[in-house]
Amino acid sequence: MTLELSRRHFLGASLAATATVMAGSTAVFAQDAVTLKFSAVFSEQDIRAGMVKMFAEELKDSFKVEPFYGGTLFKQGTELVALQRGNLQMGNIAPQDISKQVPEWSVLTSAYLFRDAAHVRAFFASDVGAEFKQMAEDKAGVHILGPTYFGARQVGLKPEKKITGPADLAGVKLRMPGGDAWQFLGESLGANPIPMAYAEVYTGLQTGAIDGQDNPLPNVKNMKFYEVMSQIVMTSHLIGYDLLTVSADVWKGLTPDQQAKIQAAADKAMMWSEEQHLAQEATLVEEFKAAGLQVYEPDLDAFRKFAQEKYLASDLAKSWPAGILEKVAAL
Repeated sequence: MTLELSRRHFLGASLAATATVMAGSTAVFAQDAVTLKFSAVFSEQDIRAGMVKMFAEELKDSFKVEPFYGGTLFKQGTELVALQRGNLQMGNIAPQDISKQVPEWSVLTSAYLFRDAAHVRAFFASDVGAEFKQMAEDKAGVHILGPTYFGARQVGLKPEKKITGPADLAGVKLRMPGGDAWQFLGESLGANPIPMAYAEVYTGLQTGAIDGQDNPLPNVKNMKFYEVMSQIVMTSHLIGYDLLTVSADVWKGLTPDQQAKIQAAADKAMMWSEEQHLAQEATLVEEFKAAGLQVYEPDLDAFRKFAQEKYLASDLAKSWPAGILEKVAAL
């Protein structure tokens, strides 16, 4: 009898101890931060890298954000597929990449659609913007946290030829990222678009493989393109923005509280980045002039008219939702 009681006591104590250890392990596991691998093509010196660091700092108690810059984890244009395959949790994705899979999105990549950074932000916060974000989630498998503004795109050239309108860019080898939407953007300026990786642009300008590139002024500064250019034509043909995205599968697997934390951290970091870019754009024109570049504004009405007519006559426009141009303009 005594032996049986002792055996029962031992077994009970062992089970209790095991339960305590398992409970402790579960508690530790529950407290482990969720890892979010983040991929971007911009360099670690880019303002947007500061945005990612701010985002990670805001979430450090619940999430471990692992950033990879300069296309070192996934090359430009491949991040979306990596998100869809589950090889990546977060990315800074170009709207042009989404438009490859969701044709309606090509309108958001067209020249002279948005007026400025505030207009882009207002669009994605609007009801029509919500429809496009849902479209991306349903058809491309990505949840969009918001736009990451990085400046108005300007044409930078190595040749000293004066550019007043689209006709002056005829035959000019203008580097554009790969993909139909990007290449068409180059055509809508009157240029001869050449696909080339972002990391190869400096050498391309240096060797004459390309005559020019189109990037916002902060990018020209960060990548030192100004060292191998003679002029910047202030076409402002595209308000440059990418999209801070999370894999839709990852997003759906988070609790509402986790989703709210990520969105709040993203909103704060994206707003900071936008303000930093706008401030830098305001000072760079004079900085580039001081470095010996010609910086001037061409006939913007001529560029706008040429681009808009080219887009409306293209196959791209056939996929645009009815009335979308008017809705965007009205915001």
